[in-house]
Amino acid sequence: MKSTGNASPSSLANTTSQLTGRASTTAGAGLSLPRLHFLRLGYFVMAVGLAVTKWPLLMNHDGPWPLMEGVETSMLVAFSLLSLLGLRYPVKMLPILLFEIAWKVIWLTVIAVPLLTAGQMDPATMSVFYACLWVVIVLAVLPWRYVVTQYVTKKGDPWRSDATRPVSDQL
Repeated sequence: MKSTGNASPSSLANTTSQLTGRASTTAGAGLSLPRLHFLRLGYFVMAVGLAVTKWPLLMNHDGPWPLMEGVETSMLVAFSLLSLLGLRYPVKMLPILLFEIAWKVIWLTVIAVPLLTAGQMDPATMSVFYACLWVVIVLAVLPWRYVVTQYVTKKGDPWRSDATRPVSDQL
């Protein structure tokens, strides 16, 4: 084994990842440990909230499901399972949080707000409206600077192999 007496912090991190077989999530993602724990809190709230509200519906349902109710319940139970996975891999599971934000913001702006402003909100829609407001937690825990850097400004994955790309694209 190598001596690490005069090793730099980056080489110590490399040695640690070689010994454990795992890369450092915080070093790779550039997020602090408290930030990762804050992100985990968001996954935890989603997982528990959906487990409490949707899992009993799935487990205790008798008879055939109405189509959209079955689709919604299945998707949200799957989402709660993925949120549990987010506790272990908070950075790798960020796309599910982005999906959560996207569908709720779209639903709120396209469906709920027009009904609310027109005074036509029925009790069922109002219930979904209040449930969607929990997206504020996800908006608060998301590391927005990291999301913009990784998903907006960073160069995307290639669409074709190096052999078929023009030389100017390979530079």
